[in-house]
Amino acid sequence: MKKLIAMTLLLGGSTLLCAQKNVKIPAVYKPVKSEMYQKGWIDFNKNGVKDVYEDPNASLDARIEDLLSQMTLEEKTCQMVTLYGYKRVLKDDLPTPEWKQMLWKDGIGAIDEHLNGFQQWGLPPSDNPYVWPASRHAWALNEVQRFFIEETRLGIPVDFTNEGIRGIESYRATNFPTQLGLGHTWNRELIRQVGLITGREARILGYTNVYAPILDVGRDQRWGRYEEVYGESPYLVAELGIEMVRGMQHNHQVAATGKHFVAYSNNKGAREGMARVDPQMSPREVEMIHVYPFKRVIKEAGLLGVMSSYNDYDGVPIQGSYYWLTTRLRGEMGFRGYVVSDSDAVEYLYTKHSTAKDMKEAVRQSVEAGLNVRCTFRSPDSYVLPLRELVKEGGLSEEVINDRVRDILRVKFLIGLFDAPYQTDLAGADREVEKAENESLALQASRESLVLLKNENNVLPLDINNVKKIAVCGPNADEEGYALTHYGPLAVEVTTVLEGIRQKSEGKAEVLYTKGCDLVDANWPESELIDYPMTDNEQAEIDKAVENARQADVAVVVLGGGQRTCGENKSRSSLDLPGRQLKLLQAVQATGKPVVLVLINGRPLSINWADKFVPAILEAWYPGSKGGTAVADVLFGDYNPGGKLTVTFPKSVGQIPFNFPCKPSSQIDGGKNPGLDGNMSRVNGALYSFGYGLSYTTFEYSDIEISPKVITPNQKATVRCKVTNTGKRAGDEVVQLYIRDILSSVTTYEKNLAGFERIHLQPGEAKEVVFALDRKQLELLDKHMEWVVEPGDFSIMVGASSEDIRLSGTLTVEDPNAPMQTQAKPDAPVTASTNPESVMNVLDKKMNTVWEGNKGDYITFALENGSKVDGVSIAFSRGNGLPAEFEIQLSSGGGQFLTVYSGTVSEYGKLISYTFKGTIASDLRIVLNDDRVGVAEIVCEAR
Repeated sequence: MKKLIAMTLLLGGSTLLCAQKNVKIPAVYKPVKSEMYQKGWIDFNKNGVKDVYEDPNASLDARIEDLLSQMTLEEKTCQMVTLYGYKRVLKDDLPTPEWKQMLWKDGIGAIDEHLNGFQQWGLPPSDNPYVWPASRHAWALNEVQRFFIEETRLGIPVDFTNEGIRGIESYRATNFPTQLGLGHTWNRELIRQVGLITGREARILGYTNVYAPILDVGRDQRWGRYEEVYGESPYLVAELGIEMVRGMQHNHQVAATGKHFVAYSNNKGAREGMARVDPQMSPREVEMIHVYPFKRVIKEAGLLGVMSSYNDYDGVPIQGSYYWLTTRLRGEMGFRGYVVSDSDAVEYLYTKHSTAKDMKEAVRQSVEAGLNVRCTFRSPDSYVLPLRELVKEGGLSEEVINDRVRDILRVKFLIGLFDAPYQTDLAGADREVEKAENESLALQASRESLVLLKNENNVLPLDINNVKKIAVCGPNADEEGYALTHYGPLAVEVTTVLEGIRQKSEGKAEVLYTKGCDLVDANWPESELIDYPMTDNEQAEIDKAVENARQADVAVVVLGGGQRTCGENKSRSSLDLPGRQLKLLQAVQATGKPVVLVLINGRPLSINWADKFVPAILEAWYPGSKGGTAVADVLFGDYNPGGKLTVTFPKSVGQIPFNFPCKPSSQIDGGKNPGLDGNMSRVNGALYSFGYGLSYTTFEYSDIEISPKVITPNQKATVRCKVTNTGKRAGDEVVQLYIRDILSSVTTYEKNLAGFERIHLQPGEAKEVVFALDRKQLELLDKHMEWVVEPGDFSIMVGASSEDIRLSGTLTVEDPNAPMQTQAKPDAPVTASTNPESVMNVLDKKMNTVWEGNKGDYITFALENGSKVDGVSIAFSRGNGLPAEFEIQLSSGGGQFLTVYSGTVSEYGKLISYTFKGTIASDLRIVLNDDRVGVAEIVCEAR
């Protein structure tokens, strides 16, 4: 039991800080040692003189250097460590007299997650009296801050750090969808407002540094932390990350710390925990996919914090890499904030990676690499003491320590800790946190994150006037845990899908509910490998759901994942619906009643059966505390869904890696004809592709304009198009711009997302959408690993998804230093084994111009990526008019051509169609088996 000590004021002496539980919280916070707090400045070192570091009018660098010059080694090293908060490492909620004998008597860099309510995974939120209400919490953090200002020699304020990827992690705060859901809004301004609210609520609660946004790019859908990424496109991650940081760091209300730097989110086999090592990627992929968002967010949004990841890349742990943490991060990207380690990243150098022999060596490697602050669930002594030993023994230069501390102090000065270290408006905290405007924006975010995947025969929206009974079932129907996971608000009120449906149906329709099945079964996850028989209890619960469905006009089945199946250290071996969920869905579908499937989950799922047999599917991700309201709004037509996928849905884990962007033809493999006589050896294609999403209305794209059509590498171009709502409902459309470098010195991605806009249109309304293109969308990493814009043609594509391209055009980049000449065009789409100068005659639409060859000669067509060919029309010619034999061959790559048609020409001078069993092909070849045979025209029927 902690001692209770009374608040005491000792005139002219030190102050005994308060640990009293029943203290009355004032409306305005006032610190105790009033003599320290002068008009316009604070006498942190208590010497009665305004030192440079205490002067708000002095330059930033001057303040840093003045303070650094006064610090002892003990004080410097204390700034380089985090003290985990109440019930994590720190046993006290408020300062006690013992703190004067603890390591942090000389200060501390940061205190993490203090009194935010989180105790440990699987435990309920803390019942400590200082976690809530907001005013009491802010008062408590002020009291902790007061210890460091009033009771340490130099009075250096502490940086209160906390998580915040879906709202600030607090007992209560505005609760947003997880970051994956936020990504599916494609709404920059909305994300900026989410960041603004997250930062504002954090600061008024007393936190000054928020660990967000996550800038990892999704690559393996099995990964447990897929719920935390914005999506698979590095461009989209960067664009939304920039807006999140701008919102959070508005007026330096808090520092934003992006994570996890770097190459973190593509672990081998999606394995986590101690196996999270050595992502299997090429250097070019690391740069173009994983480094890209960090580089842009640092340069364009001024990110003040970076969390160093605990994986290695190419055998080098990031935490011990001077190249990554200094040369790249600070040198190239211009990062000026401080680097904090991910949990146990330092310790892993010797416990996992074995690149350090012990903790002291791990500390040395980390600090020399560029680490500023060690953060993990351990006593700060375990880091600070070996750090001091290294300096005293000459193993680390104190000048290196000075450099690391400069960065820490810079952030503390920038966010105003030396000018306004306390959150004084305590009453304002109660008004601000979860205020109505914030909650309204959270509901907007929940609505905009929803993606309609299927709506056969317009099953949705439901007409509440024609529905008398609604059957609701599924393990996520009345579940609220998805909104209360770690890294966000913990104890807010949550509206479940069942509650949302009941609210909409009140007085209009009866809602029948049974759970139907649990999220997982007793043998999960082994039941993903072995089909265990259902128990009597499992069958009985499914039978209840079936009986309810038979009585109802429509069944809403709410399935997916949750804290048991997804999250940190919760990667999966399958992407199928876990447990008995598919059995439940199949049983309800078998009743013949209309079925709507609602998915609540943190990763794409391989819902192949549902896609084929269930008429309506709504993807909700983890939609936040307002999720049930948002889902019900969509189901009953009060909101028209407009979210689009930022991730790829594979049909099977056997297709992984399967993601966007991809290299040409990399997602295609084998034939397309199934069955006994087919040539198909595996399933091909995505279940749902990047950018996909339906609406209750329709949109028409028209009038694309590229201006100018020819630019130099450093010029900008504008792409315009018109989008019209051609349906009967108002709705949102996410207009997507993709580009491709048609001819390049290295292989580039098939499509690169280069712009997007979410627009709202009334029925019949049209809007012009304008995209700006500059070198950041046109660059590639050349063979020398240098970012360049190569002269040539770029395909410009505008559409409703990566696979639904509605408009296209060409932008040409010219080298301004090249001599004036006509730019060479890419090779012709058709080549010939002989007489190449006349090969284009087969495409000129003229029967009197021919290409001619002899037995064994051929002409070859290069097909577009992923083309399926099942026929070709050919007009032959032959002077003697005798029959001629020929073959049609196809290649799927690798130079091997297989004959798909053998025939004899008996009629010349007109197009004749030849059909065969269709298949995916990269090249089509016409081979002559007689001499002096001509080909006048060819029309390839690829699609």
